[in-house]
Amino acid sequence: MPLTRDQIISRLQDVTDPELHRDIVSLNILRHVSLCDGYVRIRLEPRSPSKAARDQLAQGVDRAVRSLGDEVRDVTIEWQEPQGGEQGGPAEAGAQPSQGGQAASAGQAGQTGQAGQAGQEGPEGLPGVRHIIAIGAGKGGVGKSTVAVNMAVGLARRGRKVGLLDGDIYGPSLPTLLGLAGMRPQGHGRNMIEPFEVHGIRAMTLGQLVEAEKPLIWRGPMAHSAFRQLSMQTHWGELDYLIIDLPPGTGDVPLTMSQLLPLTGAVVVCTPQKVAQDDARRAVRMFAQLQIPVLGIVENMSYFIADDGKEYDIFGRGGAQVMAHEMGVPFLGTIPINMRLRANSDQGTPVSNFEDDAQLGKELEAVVQALQDQVAACDMEAAKPTLNVH
Repeated sequence: MPLTRDQIISRLQDVTDPELHRDIVSLNILRHVSLCDGYVRIRLEPRSPSKAARDQLAQGVDRAVRSLGDEVRDVTIEWQEPQGGEQGGPAEAGAQPSQGGQAASAGQAGQTGQAGQAGQEGPEGLPGVRHIIAIGAGKGGVGKSTVAVNMAVGLARRGRKVGLLDGDIYGPSLPTLLGLAGMRPQGHGRNMIEPFEVHGIRAMTLGQLVEAEKPLIWRGPMAHSAFRQLSMQTHWGELDYLIIDLPPGTGDVPLTMSQLLPLTGAVVVCTPQKVAQDDARRAVRMFAQLQIPVLGIVENMSYFIADDGKEYDIFGRGGAQVMAHEMGVPFLGTIPINMRLRANSDQGTPVSNFEDDAQLGKELEAVVQALQDQVAACDMEAAKPTLNVH
């Protein structure tokens, strides 16, 4: 039988706190358990600040989970710091690959932080927005905006109400990718802007508010103000998903976003080669530090399909998937280098990506489905009642 979450929790009832001498389940030290493809993620809220006690606890948890057999491929332990008493929310989490309680790796803290807000009503400034998902990357040129657009369109094709915010205020791509040339934004009331309604989604981009070739040179406070206005002063209405296309790197905009909006999570886009993986790892760690759950990795430009149908692994297919498994982050799927994807992106016709090429459409649909599954898992986790046994 495949390994289950209930089996893991049952086994962890045998692990006792080294100082309180009671099992971690009844003490409510065990706060979260997730399982994906044999990769187990455990979140603990320890009662003792002692590093020695935490190391001993981590070792006990690691041994207990691994004793379940070879189906356990890896165990990641995260620490959730109490705030204002035992039932406080999570602080900045450092995820720890539990191999004898060794050094923490912040990059694996992807499921901590604001995950508990998933599925609830949006923040005060965005009433009616149910899920907010950021699409980021550690470097430019990996197709982050293309992935964001196609995720948004793919969700809309499934009957969801979707918004797409071009958060890349330094180099907005949505005017081209969505075919917005000639369209001007319309006001809504005194201080709000109506989003563009195209391809079944609602979209907003700074690229349609400034001259087409005007260079956007922003200092930190200016970037903060621009992102705030785009996100908070767009009349989004009722949305199931708001997808935010972030600028590459780990700068001001992700920080502003994390302060303004309670995100369901983030997706990191990466190409297969190691130099891209190095930057993607930094992006994963950035989201962890900002307490934004990482919903998964997408490997873009995974391979190339020639006119004769032969596939070529130009960048070393599968590298991003290996990285995701190493970091304990879900892998959402692959998107190939595809001539029609490039042409449709240049022409601003993203719906055609799902309709004109069966293989491309299949891979895009798989990524969209994987994202929906991860969001649903966050919703289920947030909806579970917490039972405190003393």
